[in-house]
Amino acid sequence: MPERGGHRGYIGARALNGSRTPQHVQNIVIRDYAKRKNLQYLLSAVEHIMPGSYMILEDLLDELPKLNGIICYSIFMLPPDKARRRAVYDRVLGEGCDLHAAVEEVSLATKDDIQAIEDILMVQKYATILS
Repeated sequence: MPERGGHRGYIGARALNGSRTPQHVQNIVIRDYAKRKNLQYLLSAVEHIMPGSYMILEDLLDELPKLNGIICYSIFMLPPDKARRRAVYDRVLGEGCDLHAAVEEVSLATKDDIQAIEDILMVQKYATILS
């Protein structure tokens, strides 16, 4: 079995929460996060700009057997559908990997970590509804 190596970055071209962050800035944030967490950073994969596209994320999930995990720029890059997100969590954990979100400084390494991520997403969802 090949040895696993590093954490692949995951950045995007779409706006997140109504704001666009240039890709080079997303990479800087991920690189800094990886350095602070002592994670080996591998070049980022860039999600397509088309709304609802998660093709690149799916490619990264397929790559997990060769990785230690994924570092997303933000958890808000994950699919908005809870069942689809849960499938992402399950694949990451099922491969013995972890998932990090650099902006929010959260990580998913066990099933117990799922609720913290879901809580952040839920607060944002209701804050948007109330505003």
